[in-house]
Amino acid sequence: MKVTYFGQSAFMLEGKKIKALIDPFISGNPKCDVDVSKFDDITHIFITHGHGDHIGDSLEIAKKCDSTIICNFEIGEFLRTKGYKVHTMHIGGRFEFDFGKVKMTPALHGSGIFHEGIFISGGNPVGFVIEIDDKKVYHAGDTGLTMDMKLLEDENIDLALLPIGGNFTMDIEDAVKSVNFIKPKTVIPMHFNTFEVIKADPNEFKEKVTKAKVKVLNIKEDFELK
Repeated sequence: MKVTYFGQSAFMLEGKKIKALIDPFISGNPKCDVDVSKFDDITHIFITHGHGDHIGDSLEIAKKCDSTIICNFEIGEFLRTKGYKVHTMHIGGRFEFDFGKVKMTPALHGSGIFHEGIFISGGNPVGFVIEIDDKKVYHAGDTGLTMDMKLLEDENIDLALLPIGGNFTMDIEDAVKSVNFIKPKTVIPMHFNTFEVIKADPNEFKEKVTKAKVKVLNIKEDFELK
């Protein structure tokens, strides 16, 4: 599986039967110079919660590519009324797609959608365990440290994508604790340095993690998960 980072919490996952984006906040990201119009053949888009830096460019890309958006029920029903193709789930649910299984996991955060000058309830924020080509990727979404992460040890996670920027999510200290809970084989830090308020040094995180391999990706850099 090929994993590409686009800054903040945005990733592309490419497998034999899937080309997916997670939280594609790209055109609005001051650190990312990727042209959203260049994305094609995106089969699925995962949205962890309703905030603008996570819904991001999902709708433009989904409309262009006829992608299926995978998200919680509340966000999904809102998008369905706008004509988007969605697959809704809820926390604890697992579903087998043609590319592999997806489990929706808890996250500690908010999920309001800012739409036409008002906030709409976006349900509960979530993370995902995504199984592609016999590899499991855990995308934590925006979250604080939670004891629920201990349960993920049983999932045998190959790659964990964890926020480290603090203020809105876990900081480095708590993210290191989450690695000890989850016990993934490899970790990629995310959700840092996009804005001053979430400034963090990913190499400090790398130095403090002792129970997993840490891969720090630059924007547009990819990683082959074997």
